[in-house]
Amino acid sequence: MKVTIDIDCTPQEARAFMGLPDVSVLNDFMVDEMKKKMAENINALQPEEMMKNWFTFGGQAQEQFMKLMGAAVGKP
Repeated sequence: MKVTIDIDCTPQEARAFMGLPDVSVLNDFMVDEMKKKMAENINALQPEEMMKNWFTFGGQAQEQFMKLMGAAVGKP
């Protein structure tokens, strides 16, 4: 014997029925904070800014990157 039950409810209603907390306020807060952080740092993603940041370290950054890549592939 097979019994099928269809329940028509919203996700909010299902969470309330299962006794789960309403985290929509926390979710909205976290999304707003992430948007603020992204807006503050969006200029760092511009190619000109990235190149400027990379070149301020000079040859050191390139040497460290090569050491990191060498370590990753197992080169001494």
